[in-house]
Amino acid sequence: MVTMNSLSGGKTSSYIAVHYPADFNIFSLVRTTDKNCMFPDKKIRQMVSDRLGVEFIGTLEMNEIIYTMLDLEQFIGTKIDWVTGIPFDELVLNANGKTYLPQANFRRCSSELKVMPIAEFWYNNIKEPVEMRIGFRANEVRRAKGMIARTDENGLQTEKIKIEKRETKSDRWKDFKWRTLNFPLITDNIYKDNIESYWIDKPVRFAYMNNCVGCFHRNPLLLKHMSIKEENKFDWFMKQEEKSIKDYNGRQWYPDKTQPTYKQIKNSLKQLDLFDEDFNECDSGYCGL
Repeated sequence: MVTMNSLSGGKTSSYIAVHYPADFNIFSLVRTTDKNCMFPDKKIRQMVSDRLGVEFIGTLEMNEIIYTMLDLEQFIGTKIDWVTGIPFDELVLNANGKTYLPQANFRRCSSELKVMPIAEFWYNNIKEPVEMRIGFRANEVRRAKGMIARTDENGLQTEKIKIEKRETKSDRWKDFKWRTLNFPLITDNIYKDNIESYWIDKPVRFAYMNNCVGCFHRNPLLLKHMSIKEENKFDWFMKQEEKSIKDYNGRQWYPDKTQPTYKQIKNSLKQLDLFDEDFNECDSGYCGL
């Protein structure tokens, strides 16, 4: 069976790329068309554009993730295929042109910006079931069981994949049984400390945090911290939410009114000095394994 490593730019999936070589290493990049979030190095922007086959302006993750993937490819000596979905700027618009941001009970970002581009790569290049390595560590057996529960009796997971994009009619989609799941770090009893120790003094640069700067999984304290570290990118999320509140007549579109808005987060907690070491990987969310 063809093997595939899905890479996020985090230390865990990068560890898998090193220790569990695969036929394909795939990285899905979250893009934005907002020039306030433009990646600063013009040469690298062009390099990324060439890899993706579409113009790369910037990402809503931390910029270091670009260097992570370039460094990692050199380190493992194996090609990494880069893919991307629609820009996040398009994802937050519904059919009526109203703005809405993903939330815990409506989590479209991971599926459409991470999983779907990889599945479409599979459809265009492989078209047979693959064994995909998933970066759950030895203490994350429960998460692995949750994924396994969504497979069929043969251990295959189904994905609805776009097989034809149409200009005048709805796109064509089809269900495919496209992957089995493998959790090598659980099998080999690998924990976070093993991974952290491995990357000490290795020539691969990692971001302070993976996942999008304004990821809704993050707690308000970390979001406040990110609003200082990555102001332009945090402001992107704040502006989208303000558009949403305007589009939905002064209300946040999503049903959970208990959470503070991005603007409230940015303008709050001014009396606190927050440091990088006050947070860890567990605060980052679920896309940056």
